[in-house]
Amino acid sequence: MSKIPVHVVGGGLAGSEAAWQLARAGVPVILHEMRPVRQTEAHQTEGLAELVCSNSFRSDDALNNAVGLLHEEMRRCGSIILQAADIHKVPAGGALAVDREGFAAAVQAALEADPLIEIHREEVGGLPPADWGSAVIATGPLTSPALAEAIRAATGEDSLAFFDAIAPIVHRETISMDKAWFQSRYDKVGPGGTTSDYINCAMDKPQYEAFIAALLEGDKTVFKEWEANTPYFEGCLPIEVMASRGIDTLRYGPMKPVGLRDPRTQQRPHAVVQLRQDNALGTLYNIVGFQTKLKHGEQARIFRMIPGLENAEFARLGGLHRNTFINSPKLLDGALRLKALPHIRFAGQVTGVEGYVESAAIGLLAGRFAASDSRGETIEPPPPTTALGALLAHITGGHLSDEGNAASFQPMNINFGLLPPLAEGVVTKANRGERKPMMSRRALADLDAWLGQPRLAAE
Repeated sequence: MSKIPVHVVGGGLAGSEAAWQLARAGVPVILHEMRPVRQTEAHQTEGLAELVCSNSFRSDDALNNAVGLLHEEMRRCGSIILQAADIHKVPAGGALAVDREGFAAAVQAALEADPLIEIHREEVGGLPPADWGSAVIATGPLTSPALAEAIRAATGEDSLAFFDAIAPIVHRETISMDKAWFQSRYDKVGPGGTTSDYINCAMDKPQYEAFIAALLEGDKTVFKEWEANTPYFEGCLPIEVMASRGIDTLRYGPMKPVGLRDPRTQQRPHAVVQLRQDNALGTLYNIVGFQTKLKHGEQARIFRMIPGLENAEFARLGGLHRNTFINSPKLLDGALRLKALPHIRFAGQVTGVEGYVESAAIGLLAGRFAASDSRGETIEPPPPTTALGALLAHITGGHLSDEGNAASFQPMNINFGLLPPLAEGVVTKANRGERKPMMSRRALADLDAWLGQPRLAAE
């Protein structure tokens, strides 16, 4: 056991996971979280591991979906984030969604109960000093201005930035079920759920076109001058931005009707709005994909145009916040260390990964790397054939072009395109449909070898 603590700055998903992994390795941790001393524009509580946007960790299919594969890899690594998510999951078709309050409380309780983890509620206004020793910065996309400026000053690189938007949450009892119905897309059964995990609100063509017009005409948040040129992340666009790209854009996005049928007509609707359970009691539902920059009054007016939501009451309206991330391919080495100050590691969304699970995954790796250093050991990164290894490789150099230009680096979700292809001749015309499961089985076998814990591959 190491007696010198590692400092982890930030108590979100990545910081919580990093602290947990360090403690599991016998390394003491001082976890710094600035809330409630200093709040952010997006957080609602002072709890650790708060989910500020969706309550979904996305697909839990470990064989056919890259994020589901990442779930399984993290479970095998002893992730506290996946452990809490599995305990507090709520029905969500093929996705792993959680009761956000129960999930965050479980993570915080585990960290508070660990004798090797000490939690300090304070803002860290600059880079961790050298006399702290090893440190992990996991402050996420809402890094405090003082720390963000310290990072820029130390690296000589301007942080890249984008806007991220939050979807509204509706009280279940105010949804008119004489117009809406329960059904999962393609009647798919997910973890802890059934074939009827989503509430669906159908629109015919005139209703849909009127809704699109209202989105485009609605009064929206006006950006400050310094925010005006900040790009959106393509994976989390505000709904009105999507609507501006063409009349049918939403019908091919979050409002796509495929795999659904209206029980009143037994036909596929022109468009569908889906709502997903947001808490264990089933009293709150979030509107899937409806992140928005509409002003609050406009949100209530326009979203009540949706059939079944005419009388909707909102537990939370949508919002918009500015996210920042560093130019990781230039600034970090393969073990997530800051090249200019190698006693400092970065983890989570600030490194340029996108998504809850991806952020926690980089926290997991940062914690394991820091623990290895603290114990005087050497640890190789996970193989690039694994989801963990592929994500790490992308943000620490895999993005670079042949000319070494990282100027276009953008946030990235895990996807099979980041993993190296299967060996030549493995995929044939006969088994082409098994390509993803074969990549997943290879990943899990390689991860087990990396962990030194042989296990059976997923069936």
